[in-house]
Amino acid sequence: MTADDTFRFLYRNTWFQAPTLAAGLYVVATPIGNLGDITLRALETLAGCSVIACEDTRTSGILLKRFGIDRPKVSYNEHNAQTRGPDLIRQIGEGAAVALISDAGTPLVSDPGQRLVREAIEAGLSVIPLPGASAPLAALVASGLPSEDFRFCGFLPSKAQARQRRLTQLVDEPSTLIFFESPNRIQSTLDTLRHVFGAERQVVVAREITKMHETFYRGSLADVGDQFNAMDKVKGEIVVVVAGATEAAAAATPEAVEAQLREALQSMKTKQAAAHVAERNGLSKQELYRLALTLKDDR
Repeated sequence: MTADDTFRFLYRNTWFQAPTLAAGLYVVATPIGNLGDITLRALETLAGCSVIACEDTRTSGILLKRFGIDRPKVSYNEHNAQTRGPDLIRQIGEGAAVALISDAGTPLVSDPGQRLVREAIEAGLSVIPLPGASAPLAALVASGLPSEDFRFCGFLPSKAQARQRRLTQLVDEPSTLIFFESPNRIQSTLDTLRHVFGAERQVVVAREITKMHETFYRGSLADVGDQFNAMDKVKGEIVVVVAGATEAAAAATPEAVEAQLREALQSMKTKQAAAHVAERNGLSKQELYRLALTLKDDR
């Protein structure tokens, strides 16, 4: 490749000239699996920018090589954001066009890019979003669950007790809930969801979205949980979409009440915890007080 080719990109066996970009931070969405999901505007921006800030330069290098893009790359991640960020902001201030990309999908969704965007805004610099692939949205639109009101919750805590506390906080949330999860924890997470949300709450687990082995598992938490518990090993990237609490579903299951009570007992006295959970669910204080005593004895 000659020096003149530096500002070009290859699309469907044709070379295109990249445009001249104004100074700014370009937040560029990249494919989450299928490289064909890249947008032409993303290719133009990556080929025409001054430098590409990558979550991992090796991972991003595969995408850039596929489209013949040869621009300077630097890593920008949670380990070096404090030192690398100011240098990128300085370059933009001096007239550079910096493209920010993650390993896959839309930057800032469960990656450290938010810090760089905030620093650019505080410096009075332009931030230009380039929309594209997003695993949460792809899972949502294929789930069949309500999409007019949804809440993206990122990754759940890795430790079981913290994960249960987090889900207990969300049990009455009416919005459709979207989570990322590790294949190593999905079985445990589905068991916890079933315990806290009830066996009949509807769920969709999307695995390997846009990739060769893309699969959707749809049904109740009981049915989908049983499917995953029957698997020897789960592989691939996973998004979990859970139906929100309807008026009927919001009537707490015994499992959900117990989980709420266990959480309350960690920071409240027995009587106070029982009263708190009873008021939240419209239940008897006396019955919950007796349950709270039992739970304390079990600890």
